[in-house]
Amino acid sequence: MPASLPSRVSVVGLGADGWAGLGEVARVRVAGADVVIGSTRQVALLPGDDAQQRQVWPSPLSYDLLADHADRDVVVLASGDPLLSGIATALRPLVGDRLEVLPAVSSVALARARMRWSAEETAVVTTVGRRLELVVRELAPGRRILVLTSGAGTPADLATLLTDAGYGASRLTVLGDLGAAHESRVEGPAADWSAASPALHVVAVECVGPVVGSWVAGLPDDAYEHDGQLTKRDLRASALARLAPQPGQLLWDLGAGAGSVGIEWLRAHPTCRAHAVERDPARAERIGRNAARLGVPGLEVVVGDALDVVPGLPRPHAIFVGGGATAPGLLDACREHLAPGGRLVVHGVTLETEQVLAAAYAEHGGELVRVAVETAAPIGSFTGWTPARAVTQWAWTKQDDR
Repeated sequence: MPASLPSRVSVVGLGADGWAGLGEVARVRVAGADVVIGSTRQVALLPGDDAQQRQVWPSPLSYDLLADHADRDVVVLASGDPLLSGIATALRPLVGDRLEVLPAVSSVALARARMRWSAEETAVVTTVGRRLELVVRELAPGRRILVLTSGAGTPADLATLLTDAGYGASRLTVLGDLGAAHESRVEGPAADWSAASPALHVVAVECVGPVVGSWVAGLPDDAYEHDGQLTKRDLRASALARLAPQPGQLLWDLGAGAGSVGIEWLRAHPTCRAHAVERDPARAERIGRNAARLGVPGLEVVVGDALDVVPGLPRPHAIFVGGGATAPGLLDACREHLAPGGRLVVHGVTLETEQVLAAAYAEHGGELVRVAVETAAPIGSFTGWTPARAVTQWAWTKQDDR
């Protein structure tokens, strides 16, 4: 964070049409600034002004540049709406009340206008600085998605991703340099995509494909790569109902196995966060593969023993313990680290774990449930019930910070 700050930082959104597309207020801010900072492309869109200091952001990006202009009036150039996956979001905690934002029409609004898609029927996924697999979470038959990208090669990579997910029949429309005189448009199915794309573009996806997974907890067990260490579908749904994913909240999935609980927590909302703690390195790698394939590559996988790892993790709003609850001190550590209002759910299949959970329930209250699931399976030429191992589930909510 810069040691000192400019007197005012105005973040001005530029469209692909540059200076010509700016409104009067934005032009006054840019022309009157002591310093203008932006990318090489953005600075080149402004008319010449020898009296004004202009700088390009360093690579890698660092906001320490602002400290060089303490008590000066600074304009930062951005693309379109600076608060839509833009630099104003990053500057806001640094600059505080000194921040002024003057948006242009966003690339999302322009793309929707070109496609004639309403805001309420369109999902928006940004892959700028993020992994492309985020798009997978949004896939559903008939869904319309706008993908904000970060390079000319992204449409081809997106086409491959969609095809691998069974959505090769989806139609891609690459809208290049939106708002500029040289605006372009290229269309085609994902499975046959071979077109070149400009560096500045938005990809519109009209989804055609199968149901690949629900956003409601309880994906099929075969959606996961696993070695048997998997919280099964019905128990997973039960656990997540009690963990209660909320936007922006953080989960610890301890003894994560295949990562299924953390993955479905993240699928509940794009702003959910999760750390999957797994001491087996091979399983930890498998968790990463499962998360990417199911559209939540942001799952943080931590290799190590839970009691050793959790003191260094951010404070969670929910914790799931899928195994290892008999480890001395683990449940006490979970209760201590939980934020007020946080939810703890613990599963056990052994008599020893059941005794630990019964004791925790007796001392702290909460909810103690024993879940037994039976599935129909052939018995000779007939059909009968095959019971799975019963699981004891303790769920507890922290009321305060004691």
